Amino acid sequence: MPGPRRFRRRLTTGLAGLGLLVASAALQVSTSATPAHAATAHRVLFDNAHAETAGNADWIISTSQPDPLGQNPSPSAETDWTGALSSWGVALQKTGGYSLKTLPSGSSLSYGGSSSTDLSNFDTLVLPEPNTLFTSAEKTAIMNFVKNGGGLFMISDHTGSDRNNDGKDSVQILNDLMSNNSVDSTDPFGFSIDSLNIASGNPAAISDSTDPVLHGSFGTVTKSLIANGTTATLKPSDNSSVKGLLYRSGYSGNTGAFFVTSTFGSGRVAYWGDSSPIDDGTGQSGNTLYDGWHDSSATNAALALNATAWLAGSGTGSGGGGGTGSCTAAQLLGNGGFESGNTVWSASSGVITNDSGEAARTGSYKAWLDGYGAAHTDTLAQTVTIPSGCTTAALNFYLHVDTAETTTSTAYDTLKVQVLNGSGTVLSTLATYSNLNAQSGYTQRGFDLAGYAGQTVTIKFTGTEGSTLQTSFVVDDTALTVS
Repeated sequence: MPGPRRFRRRLTTGLAGLGLLVASAALQVSTSATPAHAATAHRVLFDNAHAETAGNADWIISTSQPDPLGQNPSPSAETDWTGALSSWGVALQKTGGYSLKTLPSGSSLSYGGSSSTDLSNFDTLVLPEPNTLFTSAEKTAIMNFVKNGGGLFMISDHTGSDRNNDGKDSVQILNDLMSNNSVDSTDPFGFSIDSLNIASGNPAAISDSTDPVLHGSFGTVTKSLIANGTTATLKPSDNSSVKGLLYRSGYSGNTGAFFVTSTFGSGRVAYWGDSSPIDDGTGQSGNTLYDGWHDSSATNAALALNATAWLAGSGTGSGGGGGTGSCTAAQLLGNGGFESGNTVWSASSGVITNDSGEAARTGSYKAWLDGYGAAHTDTLAQTVTIPSGCTTAALNFYLHVDTAETTTSTAYDTLKVQVLNGSGTVLSTLATYSNLNAQSGYTQRGFDLAGYAGQTVTIKFTGTEGSTLQTSFVVDDTALTVS
């Protein structure tokens, strides 16, 4: 049995962290690097039906619409597709894990229809600075799409950025979507967009090493930029999941949030307060563009790409699922064997480790919760969306329990396996293990999660250790298989 291991784990974690920092730096140099968990294609629809190319704007991934592959089926550089968002599109396309389409000008957003661009065929909708109001039917479609598991990426510009001179700017249009729809107009996402025109700035990321948008497959986010943009005001009392990830200098908490994430129903939401960061400086002739995508003072590419992955299913290899009943057989958990280190999962410091004090079942890494011989709590969690059409959803993992406790009757140290919703409410405690479950090797554990089809849920392990005598809960080779 291992003894108390606090120092050893901290040292191992620090070395692993150094390696991850080096890897993150490399990813920021080349934002087209392939994420570790790009498997089943995430379906992303970019909107161009609401004046996204009005004035000097050119917020498209390609002039070939709806399918950018019509311009170049194997793009390798941003100029292989034409549009100020081509870098974004090409970076996703090169991973092999995304299927991208554009809703062309003259079309309308719908959900549950027969069109190939109907939202039921996509996992994520990107609204890159819309400049015309959404119709009532479109707002209903968008909100139901998110409620049923879709991802929504909203990007505004500053107040007064009315590019087509119709009396409405992106701030008004997106606020109208959130506050004037038939599905939920009571501050559904927990934030509103500020009527501001902030000339410049470099909003900084909060300190949260477990956030998948700030620390994702495409790199680490440190800063963004404002080149005439705005911020948002958060209202966590309306939606407890709302979270500011980057803030304008001098602001924190509920004011001055430049990049925001939230959830609604089974879906996810992201908001960015300026379109300049997604502008790659290339596009159709005649537009005055600004290259914020490659700006050296910020990490905008990593932010856009990580957020897209999170919205589409947290980079797990299966789309987030705004769809209305389809199911592709897949394994949903990313980094299931922990061999990619401290990625994809949200974990307490030192939990995902290759510390030799406990052997992994396979490979070198595992998730080692507790084992300190002192009062301690460790957590390990990952959020996934189980497609609504799936009739089977099996969670499996291997568990090894090692303890110094000698009792055969009292559970001093426990490991809870739970399912939570987007607000952090526990939907089910699948099992509680303890020092009484100690064994010499790994035992496979399995649970049926088919009842959560169509929902975005968090699988969470919580290990709680008493004040004396260590108990280690070691988890490896996790999987959530659907069909």
